[in-house]
Amino acid sequence: MRATWRGLPAKRYEAGWEPDLEVPAADGSLLITDHYFPRAEGDFPTLLVRSPYGRGVPWSPMYGVLFAEQGFHVVLQSCRGTGGSGGEFHLWRNEVADGRATVDWLRDQPWFNGALGTLGPSYLGYAQWALALDPPPELRAMVVQVGLHDPHALFHRNGALQLENALLVGSGMTSQHRGFGPFLRATLRLRRHLAEMTRALPLRGSYVRGLGGEVPWLDEVMSHPDADDPFWEGAPTGGAAATSRVPTCLISGWHDALVDQTFEQYGRLRRAGCDTSLLVGPWTHTSALQAGWPEVFAESLAWLRAHLCDDPSGLRPARVRVHIGGPVHTGGRVHTGGQGHIGGQGHIGGQGHWRDLADWPPSPAVGQWFPAGDGRLVRQRPEASSVPLAAFRYDPADPTPSIGGPLLSRTAGSRDNAGLEGRPDVLTFTSEPMSEPMDVLGPVAARLRISTDTGYADVFARLCDVDEKGRSVNVCDGLVRLPTTPEHPLEVTVPMSSTAHRFAPGHRVRLQISGGAHPRFARNTGSGEPTLDATTLTPVRVTVHGGSALELPRVRAER
Repeated sequence: MRATWRGLPAKRYEAGWEPDLEVPAADGSLLITDHYFPRAEGDFPTLLVRSPYGRGVPWSPMYGVLFAEQGFHVVLQSCRGTGGSGGEFHLWRNEVADGRATVDWLRDQPWFNGALGTLGPSYLGYAQWALALDPPPELRAMVVQVGLHDPHALFHRNGALQLENALLVGSGMTSQHRGFGPFLRATLRLRRHLAEMTRALPLRGSYVRGLGGEVPWLDEVMSHPDADDPFWEGAPTGGAAATSRVPTCLISGWHDALVDQTFEQYGRLRRAGCDTSLLVGPWTHTSALQAGWPEVFAESLAWLRAHLCDDPSGLRPARVRVHIGGPVHTGGRVHTGGQGHIGGQGHIGGQGHWRDLADWPPSPAVGQWFPAGDGRLVRQRPEASSVPLAAFRYDPADPTPSIGGPLLSRTAGSRDNAGLEGRPDVLTFTSEPMSEPMDVLGPVAARLRISTDTGYADVFARLCDVDEKGRSVNVCDGLVRLPTTPEHPLEVTVPMSSTAHRFAPGHRVRLQISGGAHPRFARNTGSGEPTLDATTLTPVRVTVHGGSALELPRVRAER
């Protein structure tokens, strides 16, 4: 595994391994646990890694072996009901109690020296936040990589079901802990059946063939769109960050499906006065642990050594480091820079540079760009602020497709949007070419005046970078489900996530507006029926009115 990446630090110790230890869970179920350790005399701190995805590849080499080689005991544990552990898996109800039970077990181990850190990505981040809700005194550091704290927000966004990610989570949770072979077969099966699953009427239960059987918890999370529903009680663990004193390192990617949750975690930790750092690279949810692993590993290792080994020598001086996407401009010359890139076929990456910041967001001034007639995007607010600018017809029988963006799959990331923007149900508003570089750092939003002829519609807004050749590449985006107010213009804000991106001289800013992004989001059927049970498809006409604006947080572009 070490040979897979360049730039990993040399190992300090040979790694040993104790497999299949049995750790009592809170209810007495046995949690199967592997222990990795440095083959050397002396005290070493311990890292707890709790996963529902099994303990084999990639977890054993990337977290067990590599960190043991650097001088840590690593406790790699399968969550309840997964990877051979006893009991029944639930998406959030067991992690708090089982994490505490595991720490109780650690206290009785002769090699445990009382210094504990936690580590891991995605749901492994959720397990960390669960433990941090009532942190044990031994917990001295956390490293949350592309991490989750709010299961509801993973499945539902601004009133819409995040369908493709929901299916990917269902497939991964039911297959990955069984080993690489079953996981690969499940992934291929999901890919084969994705179109028929996501277009089925009704949508409820349509996943069974693609996932190889019923998944009751998946039915439940998709059936409860309201975050205030009692069903979700106890699910969010973000409250841990609001009171935490555990030094926490956060790592994400601009096209990670959980990047907004990372920014929420960072904001809460900062307001709580907690020691924290933030690294955001040019990665997706998966490529952060693939192409981005050398940077992610180095960041994680430096944080753990600083707070568990009293060795701050590897820490960077700035609290925040972000990768600025887009070409680097130096004195009239454009070139590519930085080593970060987006992994996977079809991605547009390998450009940009890293920038250190004192905080996030860097408190930039927010500039407004206004959609105008003839598809223009202008800096000065047009005088006529209520006239219709453009309209499109969204037909749920032929839903506007999703291209790239923050997904859990390999199709995530920056993509050429030419095919998408050629559709009649996609509007674009484009600026004049930039005369000088413009850096956009922070949260992006579209404040739109929208009317519809039926009252049932979604609005998808996307920021794109258009180069000199006319190639349009997505930067960030978002979707909201409109309230049912037909005909009269409605003011709606579409949060479009956050970004760090440079628009180079000669490039243009583009605002893209459509009625959906399928199958990333479940299509709005236009009938007003509940998403999972709808059987009627009704087209809708959507009109964008003057007075709409794109809000971009600008900072000075460094040379």
